[in-house]
Order: sequence, then structure tokens, then C-alpha cells
Amino acid sequence: MSLRIAIAGCSGRMGRMLIEAVVGSADCQLHGALVRADSPMIGHDAGAFLGKASGVRVTADLQQALRGADVLIDFTRPEATLAHLEVCRELGVKVVIGTTGFDAAQRALIGEHARHIGIMMAPNMSIGVNVVLRLLDLAARSLNEGYDIEIIEAHHRHKVDAPSGTALQMGEVVAGALGRDLKACAVYGREGVTGARDPSTIGFATIRGGDIVGDHTVLFAGTGERIEISHKSSSRVTYAQGSLRAARFLADRPAGLYDMGDVLGLPA
Repeated sequence: MSLRIAIAGCSGRMGRMLIEAVVGSADCQLHGALVRADSPMIGHDAGAFLGKASGVRVTADLQQALRGADVLIDFTRPEATLAHLEVCRELGVKVVIGTTGFDAAQRALIGEHARHIGIMMAPNMSIGVNVVLRLLDLAARSLNEGYDIEIIEAHHRHKVDAPSGTALQMGEVVAGALGRDLKACAVYGREGVTGARDPSTIGFATIRGGDIVGDHTVLFAGTGERIEISHKSSSRVTYAQGSLRAARFLADRPAGLYDMGDVLGLPA
């Protein structure tokens, strides 16, 4: 039987890519398509932008879109995702969360919901990015002395949070490997006379412009050499395909909070 998938934020760039991936999949079925209550897309066929009928009408009604679904894939905003989770918990629908920008209290709420339904949450659904995270752990453990660490990320002009969720996750991985607390050692901006660089810090630089899908580089700068570990996205297709892989993973999993490492079977 096909995996019945609902898409939140279906009128956005990522939402459309997800719909295209689901419609083109042999083992997934588009079950619901959610938008905000003020969207002009309400009532339209969710596949109209592809030039084909999906049989699913775009709606702002959470119950209508989610009832009977197996998994919701959500790339929206924190407040919207939390509202969706309430209904998913009520209906027993599992959730793949690609939304970023959650604060600590919101993450705690997600953890509470994960006691009742399966949730896979990751700031980046790219398989390549999640492999890079494991490489960063290895690199940081090996380059733990004499190397300054900077994280540079670039995204399109429409992205509203900075640094990106992926950049922050990279920082968490590096800090954890070094036995540091990212909250205490992160530097998010430099201006004016800053003095010499504190070697215990992890710096972040953010670029926003054009239609950049997503570039991330972690720089380990030592004396006489630099090591750069980079990932560059040229299409959102990789995020959509990673999301479907996560949805398939959740299909037969019990309640709990999972990440892409679990989906890919990568060692902790």
C-alpha cells in the first residue's frame, strides 16, 4: 500500500518540490496539501502547477488535510509546525520536520509530542549534508589544537533566519566533538576593533542573496594549512528526496524523536 503523505506549506518553493517528489514516487501518495488561511491557492488542485491533476485540493483545514494521512512533511515556520503537531498527535499522524528556527522551549514541546507520535526532525534533509556532519565530527576531534574554526553559509534572499539551521547544527557537532558549549563559544558577527581572535571560539558568517539554494563550509584554519569541508546545494530536489526517505523510515517506527542519522543508519 502507498504511503499517504500530507504536505504543509504546499504553495511555497519547498512545498511544490515535495509535491512533485511525492507525485513522481512509486510508493507514495499525496493525501493532503496545507496552506495558510489567506492563501489564494485554497480549493485548487495541489498538482495544478505540474500541469496534472493530483485529486487533492489545497486547504487550510488541518483536520481535512491530515485525517487518514500516514505522515506530514512540514517545512514551514515554528509556530505553524507546532500547531500542526497538535493535530497530528490527536490523529496519530507521524511528522517529518524540516522547519528551522525553533527556540529551546519550542524544541521541548516537540520532544513532548514525540512521546506520542513518531517525529523525524532535522534542519537539513540532504543525505550529503548529514554525511558531512559525521565528517565534521571526525575532523574536529583530530584538529582539536592549533586550528581556528569558522562556519560560512549562504542562502537565497528570502530566507528569514540566520545563521541557517544547518550551520548551527554543524556548529553543535564541532563544539560537541571539542567538548565545548556552542552557546558559550559561538561568535555570530564581527565589527570594528575586535582584538585578536579567541582560539576557543567558533565563528559564523552569513550571506544572503539571489537564489542561492544553500552553501555551507566549515573552515579549520591552522598555521601553514587550511582544511575546508563544504556542501553546496544546486537544487531543492535533494531535500525533497531526503524527506521522502525520512517518511518511509517513520512508517513502521514507534513514537520517538529521530534524526537523519537514524534514517541513514549512520553511527552516532
